[in-house]
Amino acid sequence: MQRKSWHGFCISIEHEKRKGGLSLGYSTVHLPKSILYGENSFSAIGTEAAKSGSRVLLISDEVMKKLGYVEECHAFLREADVACTDYLGVASEPTDVYVAEALQLIQDHQCDQVIALGGGSCIDTAKAVAVLATNKGDISDYMGGKTLAAKAPLPLTAIPTTGGTGSEATDVTVITNTRTDVKMMIKQPAFMPEKAIVDPYLTVSSPKSITAATGVDALTHAVEAFISRKAHAFTDALALSAIKRIMLYLPKAFENGKDIEARDHMIYGSMQAGMAFSNSSVCLVHGMSRPIGALFHVPHGISNAMLLPVLLNYAKESCTDRLAEIGRYVSAELDAATDAEAADYVVSEILHLCEALSIPNLKAWGVEADKFQSVLDKMASDALDSGSPANNPKVPTKEEIIDLYKEAYDFQYASLQNQ
Repeated sequence: MQRKSWHGFCISIEHEKRKGGLSLGYSTVHLPKSILYGENSFSAIGTEAAKSGSRVLLISDEVMKKLGYVEECHAFLREADVACTDYLGVASEPTDVYVAEALQLIQDHQCDQVIALGGGSCIDTAKAVAVLATNKGDISDYMGGKTLAAKAPLPLTAIPTTGGTGSEATDVTVITNTRTDVKMMIKQPAFMPEKAIVDPYLTVSSPKSITAATGVDALTHAVEAFISRKAHAFTDALALSAIKRIMLYLPKAFENGKDIEARDHMIYGSMQAGMAFSNSSVCLVHGMSRPIGALFHVPHGISNAMLLPVLLNYAKESCTDRLAEIGRYVSAELDAATDAEAADYVVSEILHLCEALSIPNLKAWGVEADKFQSVLDKMASDALDSGSPANNPKVPTKEEIIDLYKEAYDFQYASLQNQ
């Protein structure tokens, strides 16, 4: 496969809004300025970095160092006469502590650009650092649009190493506030990477557990982008393509991590899903998932997977037509099926996929029942405060969210299979 590149853009498109009937409206689409995609695209990082400056802060982690990717990046940068300082402190879901530590290195070494090499945690940390390097305040100031970036961020190149988050193509960062135990979902154009380098070879080293977690995360992005109240024609096309790719190739990548064709489709589907949800929205799954990650340190993809079957079943009657559209796109055998049958098929297939990937429930993960019960009220409030549940086809009350958390805690796959 040859390396490909294209220039991204920001456009406004006319579409028919679904919410409140069919009326004309406009949506703005944000994408990175440029994307290099395909096998061996990683080798272009030196050339690309040299276009943006001469001194890089590389944000990555110890796993990437052990795998040799950090040194490989150094070599490409040296060839282009670009100096590099490393921040390898990302050891979990991104936090404000990582952001502060990396930001100090930017200032100490007068870096003029940022490279993120790793999973979503590294990329989200880098997004926050790139913005704060040129703008004032703490990252928590940007939650909920309280503060908007007044100045352009440092140039950021995002290089994903998992086929999952799609963060390389979104204007969203999720950072945990360690003072309040709240996962802050922050979205504004300044957090969009300037460039993305998407090389499937970098994902071959992902173990089965990471492949499963990030793969279901990408699937959740795509499904929620499609059923969201903010979905439109541009995001629909991306979401449907991502869903079909992920449902077909995730099991293959999970069973054989060296299957480069499966890895290629997964990282491409992940990027499509990221573009889709960044330009429409995520919904209830993400709203309820973030508090689980903040309080119990469950990886984001796993917490999404724990919730996805339960919450799809909850919303199914309110988006039967949309789920049916997914079903017919994924399977030609559903052309003659009723909407209800096609929607049931989608929920069932996602259920079976999560089961095949050995996704545990919260109880099996080790979340203590008493602790879980004691924070249900906070989690439900934090989920609603994030704004994501309001985009769901069926918008829940706080009490319904608490009940859904309880159902997901010890959820058994057979409970939906028998319905």
